[in-house]
Amino acid sequence: MHFHHPKRAFLLLAGLLLIGILAGLAYWTSLEPLWAYWISVSCVTFGAYGYDKRQSRRNGGRVPEAVLHILALAGGTPAAAIGQILFRHKTRKLQFRIVFFLILFAQLGVLVLYCLYGRA
Repeated sequence: MHFHHPKRAFLLLAGLLLIGILAGLAYWTSLEPLWAYWISVSCVTFGAYGYDKRQSRRNGGRVPEAVLHILALAGGTPAAAIGQILFRHKTRKLQFRIVFFLILFAQLGVLVLYCLYGRA
């Protein structure tokens, strides 16, 4: 597997970090698996936004926008929103914001449907 594409490299790194944090939470805490996953994906997402902002200031290798959206889609939307606000990052890119809000509204819609109809 070649990593000439930054998207693949960053997705692999994000996946490994997610697994590492999740394994640590599972081993050292008694969190429910869903909470452990959400905390893990939130940490990775927030870190990706912070790293990307740092790299943007240094003109270094950036985290592809698709990776940031995938992390939000995977459950890191609250951390992505906090990262955008705290780091003042990706707040002016209209196309990025549109995709982000589509992800956010889709997730809110699923949550509302679950709350209304999904509980037994």
